[in-house]
Amino acid sequence: MSWNPVMEPGCPDEVGSDVIETLIVPRSRDLGGFEVRRALPAPKRQMVGPFIFFDQAGPAEFLTGQGVDVRPHPHIGLGTVTYLFRGDFHHRDSTGADQIIRPGALNWMVAGRGVTHSERTSAASRSGPNGLFGIQTWLALPEDHEDAAPTFEHHGKDTLPVIRDGGVSVRLILGTAYGETAPARMLSQTFYADVRLDAASRVPLPDDHEDRGLYIVSGSITIAGQEYGAGQMMVFRPGDRITVSAGPQGARLMILGGATLPGPRYIWWNFVASSRERLEEAKAEWRAERWGVGRFDLPVGDRDEHILLPG
Repeated sequence: MSWNPVMEPGCPDEVGSDVIETLIVPRSRDLGGFEVRRALPAPKRQMVGPFIFFDQAGPAEFLTGQGVDVRPHPHIGLGTVTYLFRGDFHHRDSTGADQIIRPGALNWMVAGRGVTHSERTSAASRSGPNGLFGIQTWLALPEDHEDAAPTFEHHGKDTLPVIRDGGVSVRLILGTAYGETAPARMLSQTFYADVRLDAASRVPLPDDHEDRGLYIVSGSITIAGQEYGAGQMMVFRPGDRITVSAGPQGARLMILGGATLPGPRYIWWNFVASSRERLEEAKAEWRAERWGVGRFDLPVGDRDEHILLPG
C-alpha cells in the first residue's frame, strides 16, 4: 500500500536536522542478570504523546532454570505495554489475567484506579537456556479514566496489522497509523509500531499525530543527512514531514506518539497521576497491604510474595 500518497518525492529530505526537538541517550541499569536502558522519562522530555515510560529490557541470556522474576507490584493511572523480540513472560494480574506473551504479540494492561501484576520467565523457557529482549512502556491515562476499573487485553501476533512496502515492514501494536488500526482499545490518540527496514530502505513517519518519536533498536538510520545508531531515541517537531532512511545493515525501530495530554503528569515508582494527592493515596493503600479490600489485590496464582513500597 502507499505510505502517504500526498507526499512529494524528495520533499522529506528538505528538512534540516533541527526537526529533532529532543535527542535522548537512555540511561542503563543492571537489574541482576540483565540490563535495562530507560529512554523515558528523560531530563528534557517526560512524555511523547501519552508515552511516559520507555524501557529496553536486554538482550540477555539465562542458563537452564534461570530467568526474570518481577514479583507482584502495583500501578495506577497508566497502561502498560509489553512487546517482546525474544523470550517470553508469564503475566498474572489482579484482574484474573494469566497469560504468556511471546515475540510479536501484545499485552495491554490498563491500571486505572489500581492493579497489581507480576511478570516471570515461563516454566517452559526455564527448562533450557533462554533469552530475553523486548520493550516495556507505559501510557499515561486521560484524567477521566484514572479511576476506571483495571482491564487486560492480549492480542496475538497474527491479529496485529502488518504493512509491507518494498524493504519496509511495520507491525502496528497500538492505535492508528498508515491507514490501519490495531485491535487494542485506546483511551487517547496513539500510535506505536515495530518497524523493520532493509538496507537503504526508507519510511515516512505518520504525519497525522501531534507528537512523534522513534527509538532505534538495532542498526542505524539517517535523518536529514545525519546518521544515528542503536540505543537512541529522538522526538520530532510537530508538523514536519519526516522520512527515515536505513543504514547499510538495515534497522529496527519502535515508532511512537499521539496527542499530548492536557495538564501535568506526576510519576513516582510505579504510579502515574494527574495530582500528587492520587500518588499519596496509592502509596498508603499499597503500604497497608489490605488485599482485596481497597484498590489493590494480589494476582491470582502469584500471591506468596510482593514488592514492598520503596522507602
